[in-house]
Amino acid sequence: MRIMQIGEYLKNRRRDLNLTQAQVCAGIWEVSTLSRIERGLQTPGYGLLSTLLERLGMPAARYYALLSQNELDVETLMREIRADEIRFRRAPAEDRPRIRKRAEEKLSRLERLTEPEDQITRQYILSARAALGRKDGPYSFEERLDMLMEAIRLTVPRFDLEKVGHFRYSMAEATLINQIARTFSQAGKKSQAISIYRQLLDYIRKNNQKLSRYAGQFCLAAHNCAIDLASEKYYPEATALTKKGQKICIEYGDYQFLPGFLSIQAECCYYTGDREKSAALYFQAYYTYAAILDKHNCALIRQEMKEHLGLEPQY
Repeated sequence: MRIMQIGEYLKNRRRDLNLTQAQVCAGIWEVSTLSRIERGLQTPGYGLLSTLLERLGMPAARYYALLSQNELDVETLMREIRADEIRFRRAPAEDRPRIRKRAEEKLSRLERLTEPEDQITRQYILSARAALGRKDGPYSFEERLDMLMEAIRLTVPRFDLEKVGHFRYSMAEATLINQIARTFSQAGKKSQAISIYRQLLDYIRKNNQKLSRYAGQFCLAAHNCAIDLASEKYYPEATALTKKGQKICIEYGDYQFLPGFLSIQAECCYYTGDREKSAALYFQAYYTYAAILDKHNCALIRQEMKEHLGLEPQY
């Protein structure tokens, strides 16, 4: 796509949404920079362009921008670190130091490649460090929350946990907000977490349905929110949200959170007195986890079924 076409598209999309240049580019570009891009006088970098398009609710993959070798190296490192984060979360305690060390080495390399004005990569580095913790264990709630709030305010300077829907977000920024909510949840501050999740889900539903990663992003926030809703005994809301998530999993062919939605529904049915439906949903959740070789969650479901219903899967 030529520079003029990119600029024209951004301008038209922004006007369709009735947004000012300042609202769209807050935290990632100066208004004067966006103005030059919209007039075809400046070429946007790939990372910033992707972030801006996602804030406008459009898939970045539709547009082409030439990546420099440095940008390719940054993209590769970020992809590898994300994979290490997932391994770190799922690994037994004895394997975590090794995975963390490998991820920290990559983060150090990523820092050396990051340009001073690249707020987006700096944001990612902060969020990754918050997730990985220190050598001797995780950060405290206060430390982790401070890191994540610093990260989100790199690109959304006026971000407010009480006014999540007042700003525009890229997919990475929305994922970071989910991470903030989860931090509250892990500290036992369920009501604060639920408030953030509700606002985030409302934003995703209103703005991100055209994005290629909409299903995964919605289901991540919905799954985490439903867990907290069930723990606080908001069973009807938790059930409705998991049914919506289940429907999206099936419609979009994105099944990562499907067994989780089924198990939360099973728990809600048990506590509202429908033991027969609870049993059916627990079996569905268990065998879905078994099909994807998730032994950890299979064990959790097996234990919960036995405690609640006195039942066990056959294998």
